[in-house]
Amino acid sequence: MGVEEHTQGPVAATATDGTEAATADLAAAAGEIETTASGTRYPIAPGYRVNVRTGPGTAYRIVRTLPYGQKIPIYCQKPGERVTGPYGTSNLWDNIANGQFVSDAYVYTGRDGYIAPRCD
Repeated sequence: MGVEEHTQGPVAATATDGTEAATADLAAAAGEIETTASGTRYPIAPGYRVNVRTGPGTAYRIVRTLPYGQKIPIYCQKPGERVTGPYGTSNLWDNIANGQFVSDAYVYTGRDGYIAPRCD
């Protein structure tokens, strides 16, 4: 079983049983994936404030916490510590800025697995 990686939540929608219906409810509540001229931004699960860390695991230092309703870019992804969140259990970590990672289990990407290149 994975580690829970969030600071607060959920306040709005919750899903802990991993069902597709619950995931669809979370996706609807989170809003849509945004694609603009500057890139694609993915919503954090509604009702969660997610820790941003210096590497792909909960042992890495927290550099900031994302506010409720945040949408983030994903530049690359890398495997790391397995974490359980509202979108399931995953060992993928999303790089959202230089040296900043969040667990993919808290980000709605529309599918399981890699959606961005692997980080070097």
